[in-house]
This record gives sequence, C-alpha cells and structure tokens, in this order.
Amino acid sequence: MIFIAALLVGAAMLFSGCANDIEKIKAFSSPETLPVIYAENYETTFTDSGIVRFFLKTPLLMQFDNEGKSFREFPQGLELTRFDEHRRIVSRITARYAKQFEKENKWEAKNDVVAVNLAGDTLKTDHLIWDEKQGKIYSDLFVKIIRPDQIITGIGFESDLTMENWKIKNPRGTIYVEMNDSPTMGFDSLSVQPQENLRPVDIGPN
Repeated sequence: MIFIAALLVGAAMLFSGCANDIEKIKAFSSPETLPVIYAENYETTFTDSGIVRFFLKTPLLMQFDNEGKSFREFPQGLELTRFDEHRRIVSRITARYAKQFEKENKWEAKNDVVAVNLAGDTLKTDHLIWDEKQGKIYSDLFVKIIRPDQIITGIGFESDLTMENWKIKNPRGTIYVEMNDSPTMGFDSLSVQPQENLRPVDIGPN
C-alpha cells in the first residue's frame, strides 16, 4: 500500500510539473510575449521632417506591441548617433542593452553605457535615459566623465541632447591628467555615418 501511495504521489507531482511546464510554454509563446518585428544586424536612420536625426546600428532588434504599449528592445546592445540639422554628428551612445519607447519618445540604455559629445567628452555609466520630449539625457547612478585633461566622477548626471551642456549632480572627485601630443579620435574617424540606402524612419515632430 505504501508503494502504491508513493507511486500515486509521484504521478501527481509529475503531472503537476508537466502542467506547469505547459503553462510556461503557453505564456512564452503567446502573442503578447512575441515580437512583432525581429531583425538581425539592423541599421537605419531616423528622420524628422525629412532631416536625418539619428543613425542606429544594432546586432538584434525586437519590437513588441503589448496591449497598445509599443517598444523596441535591443538585447545585444546598440550604437545610436545623433545629428544636427546640417547632418553633423553631435553625440553618440553605445550600450550592451537598450529599449526605445516610441510613444514617450524616450530611449533607455543599460550596461556599459558610453556616451561621447562633439568635444570628445566621454561619459561612462550603467544606466542612461535619453528623453527627447524633455530635451535631456540623464542618469541617477554612478558616472565617470573622461575629458582630455581630467576625469570626473560622481552620482547623477544631466545634460542637453547634444551633451554640450552637462553637469554631475553629486561630484565625488576630479583627477587631473597630463595632456599628450596624440590626437583625440573624433567622430570623423568612426564609421557610423548614415548610408543613403538605409531605410529611414520618420520620428515626427519633437
């Protein structure tokens, strides 16, 4: 009797485990959890009124539309370059993970985030928000800014979208470094210029 009872309990546990696995599979494969767009090695430009504003390059793009909440996910990271009205590069952000919230006109970057402005100032952090509606880029985490002559660290960061006017909310320290004669690598030396054959995406008015 004990043996039969043990078999019954084992069968019940096995059935319960299988049922749970089936439910997990259903949840994973439901339309709400599947991307409506899946693209590898994706490159595109974003335009506003016919003017190129961004160039995007990513190993993997997934777009979701869950109950009207549309967003794009970049699980393998991205490189996002911003241009002015004359199509000159003004800033660039790279990260190992990112999301784009289209309706909010907002980008969120995580994990080894690096942002560079036209002057060559380099920001490093693990979380950064690029908010087009508010016209600012910001972070609440630890940040490090590397300039030609100094390294500044602190908690919290905020700047305009070009990253020309920035500030660290709670500075922790500044290290001054010696200038050398080696030229600083500028935007012109990086191969991220938008190509004419890329499909543009109109982001609408700011």
